[in-house]
Amino acid sequence: GEIEQFDFATAIGIGMVDSAIRLTELCLREKPTSILFVGSAGSYGEHEIFDIVESKRATNIENSFFSNHAYSPIANLTSTSSDVSHETIVNSSNYITTDSSLSSSYLKRGIGLENMEFYAVLKVGQRFDIPVTGIFIVTNYCDSNAHGDFVRNHKEAIARVSRYIKR
Repeated sequence: GEIEQFDFATAIGIGMVDSAIRLTELCLREKPTSILFVGSAGSYGEHEIFDIVESKRATNIENSFFSNHAYSPIANLTSTSSDVSHETIVNSSNYITTDSSLSSSYLKRGIGLENMEFYAVLKVGQRFDIPVTGIFIVTNYCDSNAHGDFVRNHKEAIARVSRYIKR
């Protein structure tokens, strides 16, 4: 990201497009054997602020899907691991959910977190046959306070997830 920078990681951008482009460039140049993605996430209610969650599964679902105002011809659930039965699924969209009434729709489908990049990171990993794991720290709930809570909790979240990774 731009404000989510770590001394132990390479930033790949914000959102699915920039992260896919930059990660593809890195994979072509560096040829990694695995990818560890680290970032913040919003919770649909299953996880608390500052929880740290690991996952290898992501979806790309837009909120309009739940009101039958959209469909997608792509397979919108992806993983680079075959052992993912109990993992939290992370939804990625270029939009942040601010309507808490949508949370139950995500939770019913086993989707617990929202992060803008992870789906794209997994798709790049699949394309290059590179295993991907994501480590997320919850900074906010997906509600009307999402942005304010993200801003308020961001610095502490980055410090906590950095300690977690370094341990």
